[in-house]
Amino acid sequence: MIGVREAKKIILDNCPSAKIEQVPLKKACGYVLAEPVYSPIDAPPFDQSAMDGYSFSFEQWDKKSELFVTGEVPAGNILTEATKPNQATRIFTGAPLPPGTDTVVMQEMVSTNGQSISIKDDQISKGMNVRKQGSQTKKNEIALTKNHFLSPASVSFLAGLGINSVKIYSPPTISIIVTGKELVNPGQKISEGKIFESNSFGLAAALAMLNITPVYIEMVDDDEMQIIKAINKQLNSDIILLTGGVSVGDYDFVTTALEKCEVNKLFHKVKQKPGKPLFFGKHNNALVFGLPGNPASVLTCFYEYVMDTISHFTKREYIKTANLPLANNYSKKSGLTHFLKGKMLPGEVLILNNQESYMMNSFAQADCLIELEESEEHFHKGDKVNIRIISC
Repeated sequence: MIGVREAKKIILDNCPSAKIEQVPLKKACGYVLAEPVYSPIDAPPFDQSAMDGYSFSFEQWDKKSELFVTGEVPAGNILTEATKPNQATRIFTGAPLPPGTDTVVMQEMVSTNGQSISIKDDQISKGMNVRKQGSQTKKNEIALTKNHFLSPASVSFLAGLGINSVKIYSPPTISIIVTGKELVNPGQKISEGKIFESNSFGLAAALAMLNITPVYIEMVDDDEMQIIKAINKQLNSDIILLTGGVSVGDYDFVTTALEKCEVNKLFHKVKQKPGKPLFFGKHNNALVFGLPGNPASVLTCFYEYVMDTISHFTKREYIKTANLPLANNYSKKSGLTHFLKGKMLPGEVLILNNQESYMMNSFAQADCLIELEESEEHFHKGDKVNIRIISC
């Protein structure tokens, strides 16, 4: 067996280079830019009104006379005729300022008298209520830098510049193969000796939180030929996740099936609990994880190993870490790193009950995984521990 740190290093050392693809802007949210984006226009593209009101030339207004309203310009329209001194144009939010004007007075700050207005705003100054051309972004300047995470606001910002596609780091293609003769799909009738399959549901849900949809999900019996067939069909995926059959039981066929599929074993078994039988290998550029069958082990290994691997592809950091004092005591034997389901409290973290690898009720309540070092045995309330925050 190898230690947790060594296992993680082996995985990242064997990750292929990230791939880049051009995607429509509507599908870019949640990904990371693979190159800087330059603005193709000034934004705003022209001097525009920030208010519904009246535009006029501040310098050519004598500060006393009424202004004669000569026209109107709603958003989406333009006026080409210049507004003259002591004249004004009715204007609406977002509309371009007519030639000869530089200031907008809010409609609430005027009194009207037929076709004329009197300005009642003592604080008005030149350029007020005007969005100047290029005041947000200038043409050809960097709008968003390389490695920028594309949030909904980022997408809206780029759309406002007229950009309709961007280059992102591609998410990996991921296949899920679940093994186990005892497994039955939820919703089906269950007979004695069978259990409901949950691992593919947990993995697919975890991937969905990362903006990734598995390209393939299959459930196969504990049969070596079936497992080999399923693996061979998916060796063109970037990542293959197998659950179950990686231990040393008489019906654990995954490791031998992987060998016959020419998957190069890089490690098998890690000094950790849960998930000690974890397998990692490689076939050309395909990364293969053999995850234990118990559902808590599957998700623990996913959060601890697979998410960091996906992050290598997408350049997005999914997991936040923290160092918090324990809220309760815990003891274990030395020799294994323990990953425990935890709940963050104000200023501390609680180790939950029901830590066994087949128990998911506590995992459903957990918002973090608590890492307890391999060499240590006794942990006391107040001791600081490292945690990985798994809630989104």
